[in-house]
Amino acid sequence: MKSWLAAARPRTLPLALASIILGSFLAAAAGQFSWTITLLASLTTIFLQILSNFANDYGDAISGKDTAERVGPRRAVATGLITKEAMFKGIVVTSGLSLITGIWLLIEATAQPVIATSDATGPSYTFWVFLVLGVLCIAAAIAYTNGKRPYGYAGFGDIAVLIFFGWVGVMGTYYLQTLAFSPILLLPASSVGFFATGVLNINNIRDIETDAKTGKNSIPVRLGRARAIQYHWFLLLGGMVMALMYSVLSGAPVIGYLYVLSFPLFILNGRAIATHTQAGSLNPRLGQLALSTLLFVILFGLGQVL
Repeated sequence: MKSWLAAARPRTLPLALASIILGSFLAAAAGQFSWTITLLASLTTIFLQILSNFANDYGDAISGKDTAERVGPRRAVATGLITKEAMFKGIVVTSGLSLITGIWLLIEATAQPVIATSDATGPSYTFWVFLVLGVLCIAAAIAYTNGKRPYGYAGFGDIAVLIFFGWVGVMGTYYLQTLAFSPILLLPASSVGFFATGVLNINNIRDIETDAKTGKNSIPVRLGRARAIQYHWFLLLGGMVMALMYSVLSGAPVIGYLYVLSFPLFILNGRAIATHTQAGSLNPRLGQLALSTLLFVILFGLGQVL
């Protein structure tokens, strides 16, 4: 159980839940909030994140990308703590659990009066569209490091994180609770997506040397360390700018800028990534950015509902 818990990487869960929390806050600010939908969305996201972690562990071991030179936490399959067969079963189980809770979520969401009585769309349309999105989430989690052409090894992981940790997570949660879509909400959704991509970028900067040796062409491997740091600043500053744009364009009151209190943490993270040259020293910055993102989301949400 200790090995399985380590392979599930519980420290990644707060970042995965950030988009669900923000989408729920935005729905509450719009006067449409359901605890049931929020909890089911959170549970589905947790299963998807654990699935992703299991699949990455399995894929890196199968492909040989996880070597003894790895600076980050050692993977369970590569070290023999969990067999390949057992991890494959773990992937199947978590895929099934995420699908079950996801369908439960859609059943609850499409049963809401706001959806059932909508003239714009119906419960059947919403159910099938989001079921397809859910299946895509499962496929994306598995295909990151598995299959003939894992997109994570080609440097497309950043795009996937922006889409699923930002746009799909925030906008999907908001839509299932309100049956409404507002383009301006893409700004805060992108903020979370950018910050989440920043966490992946730190991971890839840390592993830049070993990734280059094993043929994993992440963004830092393609750009080089110096430009990868510039890219990191772009993600952090871009996320902050988009949040400010949303507040200005939506005419937010002073309390709506409460999230600005979290900005110094992002600046500190950027400076640390720029100045720490030892790969091992970047490990604490992963958790720091993830928790900073969670704090940003909570402060942003409170600013919307207070």
